[in-house]
Amino acid sequence: MKNVFKKSTMLLLFLIFVWGASWPIYKIALPFTPPILFAGMRATLGGVFLAIILYNKRDKIKWRENWRFYSISALLNTTLFFGIQTVGLNFLPGGLFSILVYFQPVLLGLFAWIWLGEFMTPGKIIGLLIGFIGIAIVSLDGLTFHVSVIGVVLGLMTAIFWALGVIYVKKVSQQVNAFWMVSMQCIIGGFVLIIFGGIFEDFSDIVWNSEYVGALSFGSILGIPLAQLVYYKLIREGEASKVGSFTFMVPIIAVILGAVFLDEPVTYLLVLGLIMVGLSIFIVNYRSKKKLIDYKKIS
Repeated sequence: MKNVFKKSTMLLLFLIFVWGASWPIYKIALPFTPPILFAGMRATLGGVFLAIILYNKRDKIKWRENWRFYSISALLNTTLFFGIQTVGLNFLPGGLFSILVYFQPVLLGLFAWIWLGEFMTPGKIIGLLIGFIGIAIVSLDGLTFHVSVIGVVLGLMTAIFWALGVIYVKKVSQQVNAFWMVSMQCIIGGFVLIIFGGIFEDFSDIVWNSEYVGALSFGSILGIPLAQLVYYKLIREGEASKVGSFTFMVPIIAVILGAVFLDEPVTYLLVLGLIMVGLSIFIVNYRSKKKLIDYKKIS
């Protein structure tokens, strides 16, 4: 048991670090690529890579029965989530943007209450209120210091579509294989993003330097397929509540890495908002361990 705990803890730390590091890494790559094409290529390659890993279990795809589930999930969790996320990173520092996006677990609790009928505990309500206040503080900081209303709106939209995507996956989780759901939604949604990017952006604008190739490789190998495999492995081993409780560490890591490597500003309002959002997410997850929704996804 002790070895299992150590292994699961190391996997959890790996997952949190990958999610946290993805924000500054993608931020570094954005000056060298159109955002929608970058999101599409990252998602598609990640989905294909995961499909290769799962090839021996291809009988679980069941395309005829499940193509609608894959398509709707791809729209919410890839086309809208990855697309808006990557575009939004152009308007705000990666750390600040990640804080807005990681308001998703709080929204998840609210949406689960509305659409899945999950019980709204007093602790959850308190957590939601604290989270809304934290987001208001972060948004005020963004509007005051970073002058990007668009960035704040895109960050919150990313969180909303991510939460809606998770709710949908939760509703159809009994009909589809979880791993193939991740792979197919990335392939389908990523392909749509590539087509959309090809219409409104230019492939020739991609600069194939070390920054872009490194970020694309990170997202295609670590950020999407391996992170998702680790995530579902932790869930199967009973570590879902721990994943939920420690999710708030992701934006903290993003802020620290952004400040160290990208010289992104760290203001008092930003720190205060970060603490409140982290506290909110912790309360919501801690108070609802028995009924926690365990299908959250990242780039």
